[in-house]
Amino acid sequence: MTAHPAPVAPPEFTPLERQSVLRTLRTPRLLKTEVLAGLVVALALIPEAIAFSIIAGVDPRLGLFASFTMAVSIAFLGGRPAMISAATGAVALVIAPLVASHGVDYFIAAVILGGAFQVILGVSGVARVMRFIPRSVMVGFVNALAILIFLSQVPELLGVPFLVYPMVAAGLLIVFGLPRLTRAVPAPLVAIVVLAVFAVLTNVLVPTVGDKGALPESLPSLFFPNVPLTVETLQIVAPFALALAAVGLLESLMTAKLVDDITDTRSDKTRESWGQGAANIITGFFGGMGGCAMIGQTMINVKASGARTRISTFLAGLFLLVLVVALGDIVAIIPMAALVAVMIFVAIATFDWHSVHPATLRRMPKSETAVMLSTVITVVWTHNLAIGVGIGVLVAMVAFARRVAHFVTVERTERHQDGESTATYTVNGELFFASSNDLYTQFEYATDPRRVVIDLHGSHLWDASTVAALDAIQEKYRHCGTAVEIIGLNDASALMRKRLGGKLGAGH
Repeated sequence: MTAHPAPVAPPEFTPLERQSVLRTLRTPRLLKTEVLAGLVVALALIPEAIAFSIIAGVDPRLGLFASFTMAVSIAFLGGRPAMISAATGAVALVIAPLVASHGVDYFIAAVILGGAFQVILGVSGVARVMRFIPRSVMVGFVNALAILIFLSQVPELLGVPFLVYPMVAAGLLIVFGLPRLTRAVPAPLVAIVVLAVFAVLTNVLVPTVGDKGALPESLPSLFFPNVPLTVETLQIVAPFALALAAVGLLESLMTAKLVDDITDTRSDKTRESWGQGAANIITGFFGGMGGCAMIGQTMINVKASGARTRISTFLAGLFLLVLVVALGDIVAIIPMAALVAVMIFVAIATFDWHSVHPATLRRMPKSETAVMLSTVITVVWTHNLAIGVGIGVLVAMVAFARRVAHFVTVERTERHQDGESTATYTVNGELFFASSNDLYTQFEYATDPRRVVIDLHGSHLWDASTVAALDAIQEKYRHCGTAVEIIGLNDASALMRKRLGGKLGAGH
């Protein structure tokens, strides 16, 4: 008999994960893949973390330290092996107004409180709501993120020396062409090394990582935000913390689902939820800006580099710290053109090109395409994944309700017996707010005989709107002097009608 795990398991590897990690550590070929993947991700994280720190209005060290603590913490606590968590633009955008109005200490307090909210939401089973997100919203989410990744690189291509463009082109040629020859070394790492060596040997003046901001020279240390522990502070911090928790969880859970699809494996979404919260709490107490899963770096790790275990996630954080603290002078000379090429490659690889192929669009129901496009447009327009996914789900719900509402049919038959006429209306289909509103108009109140039977054997009552509609139908017939009998209610529908019938006021 298989034991069912508790809702919140301790941060231990499952037997299958432990076997995978041990097998990787014992197999040089697999270990090399994880190590090199972690190195490539670390190099890609540095300029991103600095850029997100600037967006949030804080010192670059807060973004870099957050990327280190998030990656290392989630490697042990998270529920999705090989997924990368670090400082992100989504968190930076949500939290930036708080930095501007109240300063860094309140900002860090919001990160810690946001992490606590994520732990509570994770323990409460918020991950289960993922099953309510339709595939078309997921496709829109992925496509929107690919577009945002690409757009984030455009500023790096504006107002720069002309040599940047052929360097980016060379980098793209390497990342797309090298895998056709060999996969022994991740193509993004080769592109970074080749372009860095070229820049050093030719002494060309092009933007470098060092131009993005000063790299830290010391290790992160414990930090306690200097804020008064009062209700007023909670009122200031809580809204930002809740927004951070919601956006971070949504992006992390959807990225985990994407990695599940790519690797054909399952992840523990509940563990990932509270693991993200714990990682943010740890990050806050080390003075980091907080974060969540990063789809771009995760795609570099999983898709471009072939990593599959927690080892690569842990090493990405470790390499990041070593690179910025011990090897900062070397990292600073890496040309931005190399990292731009890698991120453009990630954007192209992430985008679901099949979803926009003309043949796919012709076959796909227009409502599904509308859901995907609404998600993409909203995410790209607002740069807020939570709003974009929320709009996508809302559009999907409306489209679904419209489709289901049309499945309800009403058939009228009239029977004459012993000089009496009876009209029978047979209703088939699911009755809820969208379909029951039309139900009221399907009856011939003025011309029906004195007895009417409404047969609901083929129906189910789902909500109060339907009960109110039936009350309104009976009331309308009563005014016409007609007796109405409702038959065929299943147990659940009968119970709902008994509880609500006649207590909802005038339905129409």
